[in-house]
Amino acid sequence: MSQSTKLYAGVIVLAALGGAIYYAKDKDSKIGTSSTTSAELPELKAPDELDKISVTNGDKGEIVLEKKGEKWAMTKPVEAPANQGNVDQLVKNLKDLKAKEVIVSTASEDSKKDYDFVAEKGVHVVAFKGGEKKVDLTFGSSGQRGQMAMVDGKPGIYAVTGYSSYLYTREPKGFRETEIFKYDDQNANGLVIEKKDGQLSFTKEGDKWSGTWKGRPIDRFDEEKVKDAVRAFKALTADDFGDGKTPADTGLDKPESTVTVQLKDNAGKFVVKVGGVSTGTNRWAMKEGSDTIYSIPSYSADWATAEVAKFQKAADAGAGDAPKKLDVPSIPGMPHGMPHGDDDGHGH
Repeated sequence: MSQSTKLYAGVIVLAALGGAIYYAKDKDSKIGTSSTTSAELPELKAPDELDKISVTNGDKGEIVLEKKGEKWAMTKPVEAPANQGNVDQLVKNLKDLKAKEVIVSTASEDSKKDYDFVAEKGVHVVAFKGGEKKVDLTFGSSGQRGQMAMVDGKPGIYAVTGYSSYLYTREPKGFRETEIFKYDDQNANGLVIEKKDGQLSFTKEGDKWSGTWKGRPIDRFDEEKVKDAVRAFKALTADDFGDGKTPADTGLDKPESTVTVQLKDNAGKFVVKVGGVSTGTNRWAMKEGSDTIYSIPSYSADWATAEVAKFQKAADAGAGDAPKKLDVPSIPGMPHGMPHGDDDGHGH
């Protein structure tokens, strides 16, 4: 390519970039150029004690969260316990919202499209208290002038502050409780891994663990590995859910293993069945007393399906000196160096 051709290409690229920047600035400058008074701005801040929130993120479907007593629960797309921390963050963010500027006083269909107020892109949030709707907002694009928002019943488009998009655009599983069970690993004094080919059983007496495989002591037993296994389940969480799947679909009707962790002083036990592979090396699981199907991470799943070798110390390859060859005196009629034996044929 000649130097002049390169120069012309550079000019064209710069012109295109300049046009794009001009278009973006021109759109902002032409729309909503008048000064904004506080009287023109809607009240966005949510009241205290919200008890129901609906979030529809574009075309991803509606998520409904409702307060049941003191706890939040998800009621759509499935009924399940909610992640209390994530919902609390959402509620707090709804109280931090504030309109700062009128971008478009009366939005046309074209201006709505310009700012992503279309069904497949907008984030629609409705919040209730005691059955009464308190907040009805749709969030569009975000740019130099801030986060765009529209208020139900008002024709304008507003720039708002305080909005944290990640709090509203989580997948449904992001609003669900992912904890399966939790315990202090120092209080565990029993671990049983019941597999199709046999049972691994571990018991803690005082500060020491012992282990058996199919009822027999494990050779070269490594108690540090048992401690690792107990820790792998002490805060067992799901990374996904098997909604719509059955135990037969996930291998939980005939599980690969059943893990039981016993706490000392009969303080309780935790039981989880582990089935087939969900994704990658993760596996499906179901805890005792619940019909929810979880996907658990490979770190925990690997211990649930471990072979006995995982709980053994490595064999000492070549340890110590080789045994010395015995200097056996020769016997007349016998080849030199061949050991003589007893009548039973065992040499010595």
